[in-house]
Amino acid sequence: MSSDRSAPRRTTRRGGLVLVIIAAVIVAYGLTTRAKESRELKQWTDEQAVPTVTLISPTTDSSSASLELPARLEAFARAPIYARASGYLKSWKADIGTQVKAGQELGEIETPDLDQQLLQAKADVASAKVNAELAGTTAKRWQSMLNSDSVSRQEVDERVGDYAAKQAILQAAQANLDRVQANKVFTKLVAPFEGVVTARSTDIGALINVGSAAGLPLFVVSDTRKLRLYVSVPQNYASSIGKGAVAKVSIPGQPGKTYSATLVASSQSVDASSGTTLFQFLVPNPDGELLPGGFARVSLELPANTASLSIPASALIVRQDGLHVATLDANNQVALKEVTIARDLGKTIELSSGISADDKLVDSPADDISDGLVVRIAETKPEAKKP
Repeated sequence: MSSDRSAPRRTTRRGGLVLVIIAAVIVAYGLTTRAKESRELKQWTDEQAVPTVTLISPTTDSSSASLELPARLEAFARAPIYARASGYLKSWKADIGTQVKAGQELGEIETPDLDQQLLQAKADVASAKVNAELAGTTAKRWQSMLNSDSVSRQEVDERVGDYAAKQAILQAAQANLDRVQANKVFTKLVAPFEGVVTARSTDIGALINVGSAAGLPLFVVSDTRKLRLYVSVPQNYASSIGKGAVAKVSIPGQPGKTYSATLVASSQSVDASSGTTLFQFLVPNPDGELLPGGFARVSLELPANTASLSIPASALIVRQDGLHVATLDANNQVALKEVTIARDLGKTIELSSGISADDKLVDSPADDISDGLVVRIAETKPEAKKP
């Protein structure tokens, strides 16, 4: 009977032992798996803590670069026509847009006051002429009587002096007449050269006062057969534009159409307020397509500088202590290098010093990038082949 009772007990113990062993295996496996996952998580976290960067290389551009700048167009010659005589506008014979020749009449001023001054000046000349002739005749008679001792030398000198004074009065009257007649000529407004009337700021019956503070030109005549093009070039590029340079000009509202402009002069100085040098180009305008006073866009070809290296503008780091780029060494550690800009071409920056052609640069570096920082290089995806 005792042997029969002990058999189930041994079976129960064996079963419990097996369960304990299985539980221990499960616990050990769980602990091992958790430790492995913890190590993998730590490794992944450490990898994610290392910044990933994209590398670029500086390039040398042997081709010429272009410089895009705004410009303004002005007439080759522009003459505001002011009045030199006061009065009322009697008539005008050329409106805006009228093509005129040199000497062609633009308008006429009615000058009643000046007309009366002219009549008075003529009368003064006539009176002075009669008085001078009478004084001359008298002086001659007294000189002839001096030979016969009928009059004294003093009396003869007085008559001769009176004649000289009357001649001076006549000359003064004649000068005044000439002045009034010269002013009378200005009652007709004429074009000083061949061109087009670009402004008319008066009308028939308008009161015209010479010398008023608000004196506006009555007409403006402009020579638009060729135009002057003024471009303010930054100081960094002024020395690159040589004599006889040719620029391509585009006009807003005329897409796809360009004009050619030739350099004729520069200001030979730098404007302190803008840091630019003013250049003057000439643009032929035989068909009158270009309008004076308009704005334009100028493209200037700049000579290539093979000694400088070009980088994308996104690789440049701007800080208080200067301009830098981030380079990588053989251990993928960041080294900041200070650079000097030769020319800013917008998306591309030309550097004159600071890096070499073998440097590997970080593109679009983070703001907090610093020396010695270890980074990971982003893998470049192969380009998909075109079917």
